Amino acid sequence: MSLPRPRIDSRPAAKQISPDATAPFALSRSKVELFFDCRRCFYLDRRLGIGRPPGFPFNLNSAVDALLKTEFDGYRAAGQPHPLMTAAGLNAVPHAHPQLDTWRNNFRGVRALHAASNLEVFGAIDDLWRDLESGELMVVDYKSTSKAGEVSLDAAWQDGYRRQMEFYQWLLRQQGEPVSRRGWFVYCNGRRDRPAFDARLEFTIKLIPYDGDDGWVDGALREIRALLSRDQPPALNARCEYCVFAERAGEARKD
Repeated sequence: MSLPRPRIDSRPAAKQISPDATAPFALSRSKVELFFDCRRCFYLDRRLGIGRPPGFPFNLNSAVDALLKTEFDGYRAAGQPHPLMTAAGLNAVPHAHPQLDTWRNNFRGVRALHAASNLEVFGAIDDLWRDLESGELMVVDYKSTSKAGEVSLDAAWQDGYRRQMEFYQWLLRQQGEPVSRRGWFVYCNGRRDRPAFDARLEFTIKLIPYDGDDGWVDGALREIRALLSRDQPPALNARCEYCVFAERAGEARKD
């Protein structure tokens, strides 16, 4: 009697672009960030459908995001500033935009067609605040971590955070929204100095301002389209651990 074969759930292939297609190709903000991280991996993913292995979900971070949205939504409904905003000296309130729920949805987000590249780019924002003096909208992004000392945006690896903010600002400007250069990061830092866990995590929360410059977006999208139109992927990226692993694994199979 033979045993049943185990079921293997294969990862669905990444959505691929056809260079000859006339319809706009949808591209998420995370895939634009993959382009900056490794152009070879980006090409393999979007052109050939060979995606990187999936990472583990950040469920605790997602929980913090969900609770922050619920908390700020309470002040949004009341038309009042959150105490964090008041403490930071902001004359602003959470903005009650009719499209906010759509713009927060990971599969819908804020969308814009970049005509020069024929790419329909999109990204899901965390929050929008409105400056009560200028009327401009401020993009807000929630971040959470747990580290000793204060959080900041000074590290080189946080370039992606800054690009994320600028990309959202660019998307909203394509909607005709009056977007301030100044965005805000609501950065939550899980404390490790408590005497016990007691079934709860405590956080210190810091509002970090960031003045974005979305001038890079147009050129990057043009470069992305040019890359995806090539017949061959870029050369191996020796600084990319995924590229190096795949190369070494391929060499091992030949031995």
